[in-house]
Amino acid sequence: MLRFILKRVGYGFLLLWGVITLVFFLFTILPSDPVAELMGQHSDKKTEAAIRHSLGLDLPVTVQYLAYLNDLSPVSWHKTTDPNSFFYLNDKNYRYTKMISFKESALVLKVPYMRRSYHGDRPVADIITEAFPKTMLLAIVSIIFGIVVGIFIGVLCAIYHGTWFDKSALLVAVLGMSVPSFFVAILLAWIFAFLLSDYTGLSMFGSLYSVDDYGRGVYVDMKNIILPAITLGIRPLAIVIELTKNSVLDVMSQDYIRTAKAKGVAPSRIMLKHALKNALNPVVTAISGWLASLLAGAVFVEYIFDWKGMGVVIVNALNQNDLPVLMGALLYVSIILVVINLIVDIIYGWLDPRVKTAA
Repeated sequence: MLRFILKRVGYGFLLLWGVITLVFFLFTILPSDPVAELMGQHSDKKTEAAIRHSLGLDLPVTVQYLAYLNDLSPVSWHKTTDPNSFFYLNDKNYRYTKMISFKESALVLKVPYMRRSYHGDRPVADIITEAFPKTMLLAIVSIIFGIVVGIFIGVLCAIYHGTWFDKSALLVAVLGMSVPSFFVAILLAWIFAFLLSDYTGLSMFGSLYSVDDYGRGVYVDMKNIILPAITLGIRPLAIVIELTKNSVLDVMSQDYIRTAKAKGVAPSRIMLKHALKNALNPVVTAISGWLASLLAGAVFVEYIFDWKGMGVVIVNALNQNDLPVLMGALLYVSIILVVINLIVDIIYGWLDPRVKTAA
């Protein structure tokens, strides 16, 4: 088991390294200049060169890449006597403990440093810490919506198999799995927050926190999560409907269900106590990997509804050519994906030894 876990952890680190490398070099070859955007129209060569040097953008691309990996690594090498070096051990940026000291450098154990935003000079870690809980909340509410409503509809589809209700639910499930999330977001916003806004009270835009000009100040506005959560939860909802329906139909054909019917057990008791409990196994298996995909899929949905989570952070960083924020946000999401998949793999390996053998 330990070998299996170590192998999965190794794969996770390779994936993170691949994401960092791909995004870094892709960003650096784009025909854009973050310094020119920072300066705007009131720029001069001297000031521009000073900003470029302070950000390390005047270094060769390979050196910039190695410096970024050095900043992210928990164990890193730094210069201790040259404040002008981009590898200088600055107490303002690093929380560290020296492991080995040399004449002009040191090997340190530190908290990974994701640098500071080009715009506003805020630490990237603070930006992500502020935005990520909102994305996590949205993903959790979405998956709860998909599970609860999907199981309920799936059971009804199994009970009324072959009827108009079953066929209509199947059509909704197919549409839910095939229609892009951004299209569903625009459609729901137009219908429920524009056409029917007088009845629903919903807004097309809004984050977790709203500002009240009449005394309450900043307050939690949970109604703003309704449309983003439904949009993000439609795909899991569609999958749960199909899995629940097919699994319930399969379980209902088993001998022990027929025996319970012959004994005169009430249909509702058969469904709730016997059939549904065993039918949910495939649903539970599928749920384990959805949280990771919902976190990744929330980017466009958040931006459309202005839900100020990781999606808005990533899109704004792209628009502003803010490489530290973009790299930090993608790295953070990638770590969550790797950790969730690692936990799922470990659970699968514990439940089914054949998974460890195949790996």
